[in-house]
Amino acid sequence: MSATPKPAPKKSHPNRLLLIAALIFITPVIFWRINAPTKSGISRISHNATFKLEPEKAVFAAYVGSASCKECHEEAYNLWAKSSHGLAERLTDAKRDATAFEPARTLKHGTQQTSFRQSNGHFEIITAGLQSTNEIFPVQRILANVPLRQALIAFSGGRLQATEAAWDPKANEWFNVYGNEDRKPGEWGHWTGRGMNWNSMCAACHNTRTRKNYDARTDTYHTTMVEMSVTCEACHGPLKAHVDWQKQNRNQNSKDPTTPKRTPHQLMDACASCHARRAELTGDFKPGDAFLDHYDLTIVDQGDTFYPDGQIRDEDYEFTAFMGSKMHQAGVTCLDCHPRALHLPRLRGNDMCQRCHAGGLQKAPLIKPEEHSHHPAGSKGNECVACHMPVTVYMQRHPRHDHGLTIPDPLLTKQYGIPNACERCHAEKGTDWNLKSVEQWYGTNMNRPYRQHAQTVARARQGDDGAVEPLLNMLKRDDNDYWRAVAANLLQRWSDEPQVATALLGQLNHTNALVRQMAARALGPLAREGHPEVADALQAKLKDSSRNVRIEAARHLVATLDTNSLAGSEYLHFLDQIADQPLGQMQRGVFELQRGDPTNALPHFQTAVKWDPYSPGIRHELAMVLSQMGRASEAVKELQTAVKLAPTDAEFHYKLALAYNELGESSKVLPELEEAVKLDPHHARAGYNLGLARNAAGNPSGAIQALLAAESADPRDPRIPYARATIHAQLGQISEARSAARRALELNPRFTEAASLLQQLQ
Repeated sequence: MSATPKPAPKKSHPNRLLLIAALIFITPVIFWRINAPTKSGISRISHNATFKLEPEKAVFAAYVGSASCKECHEEAYNLWAKSSHGLAERLTDAKRDATAFEPARTLKHGTQQTSFRQSNGHFEIITAGLQSTNEIFPVQRILANVPLRQALIAFSGGRLQATEAAWDPKANEWFNVYGNEDRKPGEWGHWTGRGMNWNSMCAACHNTRTRKNYDARTDTYHTTMVEMSVTCEACHGPLKAHVDWQKQNRNQNSKDPTTPKRTPHQLMDACASCHARRAELTGDFKPGDAFLDHYDLTIVDQGDTFYPDGQIRDEDYEFTAFMGSKMHQAGVTCLDCHPRALHLPRLRGNDMCQRCHAGGLQKAPLIKPEEHSHHPAGSKGNECVACHMPVTVYMQRHPRHDHGLTIPDPLLTKQYGIPNACERCHAEKGTDWNLKSVEQWYGTNMNRPYRQHAQTVARARQGDDGAVEPLLNMLKRDDNDYWRAVAANLLQRWSDEPQVATALLGQLNHTNALVRQMAARALGPLAREGHPEVADALQAKLKDSSRNVRIEAARHLVATLDTNSLAGSEYLHFLDQIADQPLGQMQRGVFELQRGDPTNALPHFQTAVKWDPYSPGIRHELAMVLSQMGRASEAVKELQTAVKLAPTDAEFHYKLALAYNELGESSKVLPELEEAVKLDPHHARAGYNLGLARNAAGNPSGAIQALLAAESADPRDPRIPYARATIHAQLGQISEARSAARRALELNPRFTEAASLLQQLQ
């Protein structure tokens, strides 16, 4: 389970002292009927068709169940049955689960305690429920196997909830997956909340071919599945036709026409469907389908989900990091390193890597471990995975290898705080010692694309305009399409620059669907602002061959979107399918706002706050809607709550200042703006408004100081030097006023107010 994702920060632009809605756009999730692939691998798409979900009965009828595989594949079946896939979800078992509940025991976590017991042949957990008092909850199912197991508890409305108390079968103890956090009932992430809802968060990856079946009218679920747990057909696809053919043609030498032929990338997409941090676009993936036709992949972006070099930071699983690696770029897939998935023995130690890097493959560089690592044989430092796949522990007990195959680089640690594997073993030596060592060993080889990617992304996250050129270089020339997609997404901050917009428009026809999607995402704000060339280009993407691109284009063209078209109906269905989560309600609200209906939008934002009352970001978005509707006093209350929940967030203080100004409470405006600039000196909009407020309060010298700082933070906005010019003129500082007015005209030659002021100053 992971925390609510934060929206990527937008580029700062000064606004008037008015409260203006700045709505975020949330990753789409949708169910879709799968189209049959053509021989070329591209789906046959009728763009005149509207969405129609394939009936569940017909879909499920193509499956036969894992028990049918045992007769012919007994060895593979037995290996699977005791694997983590085979035990991904199951009913409680008297023998397997007795140790966790008998004898009774109690776990203290934060200010709470949870007890576990067996009573009358049933397993029970006694813990804080929805009313904050301890209640007795019968355990219905067990989620996962090793290294931890969580209990699933049945709630009303067809819900199952995953407990935060988890069982460690190896240590023979209960623990809290949130560690020292003290989550309480009413919070989105408490075990009773929507953040721990099995139907939405767990079911699809722990079972075979699920349908969430959420009913927004009644806020209930009717979730169904082909079979519990990750069964044979979860990875091989529906097999009823195969079993039927085998029964009819037993002992014949004819070739089975029902056995699907899958490419290595199709097989990897099947793994990625669960081993990636992603949002669902369809809720109905099956092996053989293209990953990007069903999922919106979370990638390195402005947020802190990943480190700038692509290393995992939050709970990101394996696939995304692997996409950014040279291994993926060279054509390596999951099954090359995980032969156990093919029921083959797994090689140990460096033997797995040396299959290719001992000179066995033409593309793989020859590596002699001791010479390469500068560590003796048998030591931890000589293990390939220790340096290139460092381990991060999630959920307190789940160690996971980073699959980015990254290069330990202490320079990135020194520059941007990016962790490196060297300091995991030699932390006491310090970053400088580790950096000196790698520079002595590898010299200029350290200055490779891996380092350049990380430095460019880190600078882009900081809003450094110097990142634009290297980002454009990544976008146009990088050998790895994943990093092209990252560059496209990060360039959104500068998309209003002509060279950036042109480059992004060119990538809308890239061969890789992820690159096309991220180019569309970066261009989205321009399309919504009415740039005709961009809007026309995104309009064409409504007929893209890949669903992730179509949906991305649709969400930026909602104001004019034909909801009876293929992309339009996909988008509407997506809104229905994500309606069970706060961000889904917000996205529906955004849809209504873009269609010009704030009255219908408001209840969706209010529901989002109700479902996640401790999220300052959601409070902020509700405030923007209230302000747009002229309900300024209510907007202030929501922003005041947001500030209390996140007192160090400069944006919330800034928006609260604007809200106070809208209400005419001028005495409260200046303190909030001062706090916003103190928290974030690079917040140009806050600095601009602070300058105006200081001047209005009779402090022109302080106003000029604030405006100079804002101009430094955003040197491309002509309004800032123009405001400074007017204050200089008021003070009789004619030379300074002329200089500032000229600067405003340099930035915008059509700035009539600045031209008029300059003429008056001659």
